[in-house]
Amino acid sequence: MACCTLNHIQGVKRPPTGVTQKFRGGCQLRCHSRHLTTVQNYETKIATNITFTRGKQLFSDSHAKWKHDHFQKQRKEILYQDFGIKKIIFPASRVEWHGCSKNTARCFGSVINNMPDFLFEGRWTPPCCLENLRKTARYVFGILEKCGVRYWLEGGSLLGAVRTGDIIPWDYDVDVGIYKEDIQKCEWLKNSLQQSIVDTQGFVWEKAHEGDFIRVQFSQTNHLHVDIFPFYPRNGTMTKDTWFADHKQDTEFPEHFLKPLHLIKFVGMTVSAPNRFKEFLEFKFGKGVIENPEYPNPKVMKFSRKHS
Repeated sequence: MACCTLNHIQGVKRPPTGVTQKFRGGCQLRCHSRHLTTVQNYETKIATNITFTRGKQLFSDSHAKWKHDHFQKQRKEILYQDFGIKKIIFPASRVEWHGCSKNTARCFGSVINNMPDFLFEGRWTPPCCLENLRKTARYVFGILEKCGVRYWLEGGSLLGAVRTGDIIPWDYDVDVGIYKEDIQKCEWLKNSLQQSIVDTQGFVWEKAHEGDFIRVQFSQTNHLHVDIFPFYPRNGTMTKDTWFADHKQDTEFPEHFLKPLHLIKFVGMTVSAPNRFKEFLEFKFGKGVIENPEYPNPKVMKFSRKHS
């Protein structure tokens, strides 16, 4: 078998050793080849006296194979972390997660002026954070329905449900409204107003520091959360005790939007929502809110579909 040996005449900058080490193993590097006659600054030599034979079988014993697999997995984890890869989708729709979990912090820091840091990096909510938000929301909806609490999607969560049946791709929490008088129907809601409680599934129920509403966190370590706002009727208008001046949608609204409650698809299940979705959202956000997406604080950053 003939073998072509290439000797590079002019030196080139090598990639950092740490990076190349991460590509050992099963990782494929795809390169575009060029004909030898077009390669400059390379000396070519045809070697005719080389014969390839069967080499030594690698990882023939179970311990060596275990070590190889272990270190290969470690290298891949480091590689995914360095490149910010959170989710891998394999053939047959198998999914592998490399992002946050109940045992780790969420993937973004504090939200300042309603703007999470990933937006300033040209990205939307990390897929692991969205998935863990969905898990938290589904869990909370299940508890509320089991207890007979009247609830409905609020704010951006309803907006996401109407647009796509899911959380808005750049959102970082889920908002739910309930009738305040129904708090007594649910032990988790009632007790959370007195102290922070960790339930049997590791979710944290507590009174929010920002005001008179309840927050359910994904875990004690991961603070992705669902906010539950207690409303009560007054002269046909739904009101509450805590308001956010920087949330234009945080406003009173006519109770007739809740009589009756309607159903809508959200995070993979059917949940309660105000009737006349579009009218309700435009009452809170303004005309055209469904068709014209905006980031949480458009004064700081205008919406761009280039984010992903």
